[in-house]
Amino acid sequence: MTDQDFDGSVQNQSGSGGRAKFIVGGLLIFAAVVYLIVTSTQASAQYFLTVDELAERAGSEIGREIRISGAVIGDTVAFEPETLTLKFTVAHVPGDNSEIEAQGGLGKVLYDAVNDPSRTRMPVVYVGPKPDLLRHEAQAIMTGELGEDGVFYADELLLKCPTKYEEAVPEQSEG
Repeated sequence: MTDQDFDGSVQNQSGSGGRAKFIVGGLLIFAAVVYLIVTSTQASAQYFLTVDELAERAGSEIGREIRISGAVIGDTVAFEPETLTLKFTVAHVPGDNSEIEAQGGLGKVLYDAVNDPSRTRMPVVYVGPKPDLLRHEAQAIMTGELGEDGVFYADELLLKCPTKYEEAVPEQSEG
């Protein structure tokens, strides 16, 4: 082998070795990014359950961060302004939008839920300012944890009042 051949082969091996290091480095960076995405997604994952589903799984769901939805029963609302503690009870509403539509829409489903004493009900405690939309038959969407006492302790509370969004039925004119 001549010096030129030796130098050329060293340069070629160095070039392919550098390329391999670049590929391995890129794969490690890619693996790290995928790992971070997966772990952060799992950490922030929330389970969305209906009141019925949460009542059925109560033992296994205690202490887990979950999201539930229910119809507010207006005469159970109690607010303590000194501590900003809000307590109320929600009744089960279906979680499937097609089922809600089949039962006559959200307004009808919420009305039926609060007026049916056989529906599963769950007490809720939320600490924070009392929302303006908190009223009888409002839909409460809450994120929090189920306590061992059977009370849902909400960290976040979102309320939807379907009557506010329903279109008024036009009156028929007499002809």
